[in-house]
Amino acid sequence: MADVLIDVEVAYATPERQVILALKMPEDATVEQALNASGLLNHFPEITWADIKVGIFGMVCRLDKTLRKGDRVEIYRPLIHDPKEARRQRAAKG
Repeated sequence: MADVLIDVEVAYATPERQVILALKMPEDATVEQALNASGLLNHFPEITWADIKVGIFGMVCRLDKTLRKGDRVEIYRPLIHDPKEARRQRAAKG
């Protein structure tokens, strides 16, 4: 019997570009397996396994989390500026 496949997405964005890839994965696939299948780590050298942070629909999760139909895996970039501090600085200027 063939494996049941589910539709998932893997997303990554830089200030210049947003990439959302649609994938069909086995229903017992993990976040890590979806990342490997997407190939995004090969196209964006700034993403490394050593410091990768991921989530599903804005909720941080582990790489071994099992995916569900319709999940969107998001690869998070480190913040360059603290958003709270940036607001304080804008308010002080304003």
